[in-house]
Amino acid sequence: MTKLPPDDELVAALRSGDGAAFADVLDAWSSSMLRLARSFVSTHATAEEVVQDTWLAVVKGLAAFEGRSSFKTWVYRILVNTAKKRGVHEKRSVPWASLLPGDGDHGPHGDVGRGVHSGPWREVPEPWASPEKTALALEIREVITGVLGELPARQRAVISLRDVADHTAEEVCEILQITAANQRVLLHRARAVVRERLACYLGAAS
Repeated sequence: MTKLPPDDELVAALRSGDGAAFADVLDAWSSSMLRLARSFVSTHATAEEVVQDTWLAVVKGLAAFEGRSSFKTWVYRILVNTAKKRGVHEKRSVPWASLLPGDGDHGPHGDVGRGVHSGPWREVPEPWASPEKTALALEIREVITGVLGELPARQRAVISLRDVADHTAEEVCEILQITAANQRVLLHRARAVVRERLACYLGAAS
């Protein structure tokens, strides 16, 4: 994946119509944006439309970007707003604010202290060389993807932003308009579910 330049250079290139710069941004962010959009809408196809609409809004709104947050945070905030609106229009999505009461989703692990593991679930082994282990790594990725799809929407949104899109906790709070405490609870519960499912899968595989 191409490393993107600093925000000031990137935004200047995009404003000047630099097609290569735009292609680099699409390559870097679109996959994680699609996963996040899927947290708010009912189908993969709709999530793809949300991402497309987001990029159109970004291009049209480049002149309005003032740099008060990172460019990536600004883009993802547009994505979340777009996805929320589409979810409401579908009339099948539960409103974001009512997906859970209190500080976090009530998952299988209850309070923060009851999680199976601590620390980020993305701490995976170094890449393996053998075809067998490469296949296992691909299977593990599929397991993780499947688990993410089963998480409550707010947990899925937070873990997608933190562990897939590499946003900071502060950026996630800004993008999703949630408190720092809520972000920590949601992230912990999501990571705990993923780690538990991986532990079960690896135990069965061995």
